[in-house]
Amino acid sequence: MREFLDRIAAVVGPHGLVTDEATLEPFLIDWRKRYIGRALALVRPASTAEVAGVVRLCAAERTAIVPQGGNTGLVGGATPDASGTQIILSLSRMNRVRAVDPLNNTLTVEAGCPLVTVQQAARTADRLFPLSLAAEGSCEIGGNLSTNAGGTAVLRYGNARELTLGLEVVLASGEVWDGLRGLRKDNTGYDLKQLFIGAEGTLGIITAAVLKLFPRPRGWATGIVGLDSPENALMLLSRARERFGERLTSFELFSDLCLELVLRHFADSRAPLHTRHPFYVLIELADSYGPEVVCEELEDGLAAALDASLAGDAVIAMSEAQTREMWALRESISDAQAREGKNIKHDVSLPASALAEFIAVTSAALERAHPGVRVVCFGHLGDGNLHYNVSSPVGVDADSFLANQGTINRIVHDSVAHFHGSISAEHGVGQLRRGEILRYKSPIEMELMRKVKAALDPLGIMNPGKLLARTN
Repeated sequence: MREFLDRIAAVVGPHGLVTDEATLEPFLIDWRKRYIGRALALVRPASTAEVAGVVRLCAAERTAIVPQGGNTGLVGGATPDASGTQIILSLSRMNRVRAVDPLNNTLTVEAGCPLVTVQQAARTADRLFPLSLAAEGSCEIGGNLSTNAGGTAVLRYGNARELTLGLEVVLASGEVWDGLRGLRKDNTGYDLKQLFIGAEGTLGIITAAVLKLFPRPRGWATGIVGLDSPENALMLLSRARERFGERLTSFELFSDLCLELVLRHFADSRAPLHTRHPFYVLIELADSYGPEVVCEELEDGLAAALDASLAGDAVIAMSEAQTREMWALRESISDAQAREGKNIKHDVSLPASALAEFIAVTSAALERAHPGVRVVCFGHLGDGNLHYNVSSPVGVDADSFLANQGTINRIVHDSVAHFHGSISAEHGVGQLRRGEILRYKSPIEMELMRKVKAALDPLGIMNPGKLLARTN
């Protein structure tokens, strides 16, 4: 094994191979601290050629590879198993912006670029890269693409899949597919990039991407609306789409329990409205006009919602600082729930028309099964994505409550299936959901996925045990 590691070191150089246990430790555990593995080594290539060289060596030895970006995933997709025989392949040293083309509205970046770096590169070119999520300061674009990340602006711009024009991928054989084409139209066969986006590193390793850019808005308007029910939130969403059109960028739902947890665990936070409401929506508009015009549009629209009794109260940010405060309330929910104690996470998507009924039916079923259970419900209402998380009742130990995870997952996911939804909207499958998808995907879907995996990774070395159960 020492000889094998020496050959890898010859490819990536002395700074590209890590075997020291103390240095390895943070790479062996997932963000939620639910999965802990062991690894033969951490390999940190600095170029596509080095990635290809490492993969060729691993293929020859049949050594499994676990690609890892910023390690901010929530389903254990970037954590090695307990065998100590796998290598972790970190792309963090591959963090260059290769090209910016403002006329074509494209940006070419390497997979290890933090998402915030990609956003900044777009701003420098007076453009917008709209993918935005709470972990953007540490997550990396390769991980965003491998999980088909969504975020807060999917309503207007789409998810990672829709923001990608081309990819560079190192295949399981060590060959490099150069698909870095910045074309909106290319009707010359299979759209191969879509195989690797959302595949969680199980088919190949994304090393670079051509991303779509957009004109940078000149004005934003952000507000928070207090509502009595998810039904009213959906009616408000319908009106907002009709009234604001493509200016409607974000429409984020969160419950009063979410707000309560944020206020409890973040001392600097404060309630956005004078009175509390069962639910809230954070709404944001963006346009090429100045902020005064957009703010006036939002004010008029929310005033109409209040007149129609769709909303109980509303407030509009009057400064950038107030806008940041509003977004901090929404983006701190996950951290607040983590500080409250371990919880059972669900990242689901449903037809918008079914969201309100799903929340009511599922919450009632959970209350019958576990009286006093706390449902922390929030998400991207505009694109049908709910983070429907379940915390223990007050006074019940969170660790012991986790013993109910299997039965709670069954209640939630069976309800998702009843309403024709998906049990993973943007977090992926990883280790956490690989067994669950067998219940909710048809046998032919699973067989097609296995055939794709076998065709592109016949040795089974690419992130084995993630997304699909091991087959060899």
